[in-house]
Amino acid sequence: QVQPVESGGGLVQPGGSLRLSCEASGSFFSIYTMGWYRQAPGKQRELVAAITSGGRTNYADFVKDRFTISRDNAKNTVYLQMNSLKPEDTAVYYCNMISPFGGNNWGKGTLVTVSS
Repeated sequence: QVQPVESGGGLVQPGGSLRLSCEASGSFFSIYTMGWYRQAPGKQRELVAAITSGGRTNYADFVKDRFTISRDNAKNTVYLQMNSLKPEDTAVYYCNMISPFGGNNWGKGTLVTVSS
């Protein structure tokens, strides 16, 4: 059973940067598509960015040119580099492992707060 664990959240001022990490236990990490999602208070969970096993990336329009997703298969880890953060980026950020055979595994999330 693979289980992703997020880290790197915290409090940052507007315009600042954070890097989130998601490390997954288990084998065959490289075959999973990895996604970062977020959920703000009172809102639905939404996709932020995703990266396939082949390294192809996809971003939500609201984070293009500010966030970068990457993966290190040797470390079973996916990253989300977040720059030029805005107060509206405040949310719990979740990592999701999407299996090519169906099903997915969610982490418990890490809180990002953008505030002065």
